[in-house]
Amino acid sequence: MIEELGALVDCESPSADAAATRSCAGLVDDLFARHLGSRGRWVGDERGHLLWSGGGDVRVLLLGHVDTVWPAGTTQRWPFSVAGGVATGPGCFDMKAGLVLGIHALAGLDDLTGVAFLVTTDEEVGSPTSRALVEDTARGADAVLVLEPAADGAVKTARKGVSLYELVVEGRAAHAGLEPEKGANAAVELAHQILALGDLARPGLGTTVTPTVLSGGTTVNTVPASARVAVDVRVAEPAEQERVDAELRRFAATVPGCSLDVRGGPNRPPLPPSASAALFARAQRVAETLGLAPLEHVAVGGASDGNFTAGLGVPTLDGLGAVGAGAHAEGEHVVVDATRERVGLLRGLVANLLAVPAHERRGPR
Repeated sequence: MIEELGALVDCESPSADAAATRSCAGLVDDLFARHLGSRGRWVGDERGHLLWSGGGDVRVLLLGHVDTVWPAGTTQRWPFSVAGGVATGPGCFDMKAGLVLGIHALAGLDDLTGVAFLVTTDEEVGSPTSRALVEDTARGADAVLVLEPAADGAVKTARKGVSLYELVVEGRAAHAGLEPEKGANAAVELAHQILALGDLARPGLGTTVTPTVLSGGTTVNTVPASARVAVDVRVAEPAEQERVDAELRRFAATVPGCSLDVRGGPNRPPLPPSASAALFARAQRVAETLGLAPLEHVAVGGASDGNFTAGLGVPTLDGLGAVGAGAHAEGEHVVVDATRERVGLLRGLVANLLAVPAHERRGPR
C-alpha cells in the first residue's frame, strides 16, 4: 500500500492540469485492475473522471479525488518519503492515501455487486465538471462513504456548506497626481465592500465570510479603474447560505462613478449531522466488533463532495480515509500503522451495508 501511495504522490496532479489529473487517475485505474479484477470507466473528455463498478444498482458508493492543491514540481523539493512510521509528500494525506486504502478495503470482499467507486479530478476547485456525475451516481444509493482524510482519527459527521463569490468593482482611471478628482477609485470602493462583508458573518451560527484574494489597479500613479476580491463563505445551516446570498446581492457601490458586480454563489450545501448519524452508529458497531478503539466523530468547516450527496438526502459518512495531519499544508503526512485499521474499518462497514436485507434498505430508486 505504501509503495502504491508513493507512486500516486510521485504522479503530481494539480487541479488546474487536466492531463496530469488524468494521468494520476490512470494509476488508480491500474490499482482497480490489479486488486479488484476490472478497470473503471472514464467519464468525460480530457477533464474526465473515473468510475469503477462491481455491477448492479449502486448501493454503496466510495467517493474520492486525485487532484491536489500542490503545483507541479513540488515533489522535486519535497519527495514522497517514509520515516518513523510516517509517510509524507504533497497530496498523500489529502487524499491519495484514501484512494489506496479504499481499494484495498474492497479487495478483501468476495462479492462487490452493488459497490461503486468514483474518483474525480476537480474536487479541490469546487467540482465544476464532476458535481453532476457525483450526484447522478449517488442518487438512490443506500450510503456514500467519503475517503477524505480523518480529523485526528475521527470521522467527519458534519461539514459546513460553501459559497464562493467574486466582487468586481469598475471605476474610472485618472492621473493620480494631476487630476485624481476626475477618477472613480475602484480600490476605495472595494475597501468599502470588504468592510461591509464583515457584517454578514454570524459566528454564533457558524457563518463565516472571509475576503481572500484581492487585486486592482494598473500603475502606482493611476487611479484604479478596476478592483476585485474573492469571498469564501462557510455556513452550518442552509438558511444561512440563503441569507448571505440574498444580502450580498443587495450590496451597491458607494463611491460616485463606481459600479459593483457580485458574481458566484452557493457551491456546496451543508452536510448536516442528520445525514451521517445512522452511518456513524453503524461504523461504531463495526469498529467495536473488530476490536478497534472507539470511533470518534467531529464537525468541520471544510467541505467535500460528500456535501453534494448529503444534499440529495443520501446517507453520507465522511473522513473515512487516512489518519494523519496537515491537509493543504507543507508537511502533510499519513500515519502508516493506522492505515491497516482504517482498511479494516472500511471493509467491515461496506460488508455490513451490503448485508442489509432489501426490506430494510432505503426507498425505491
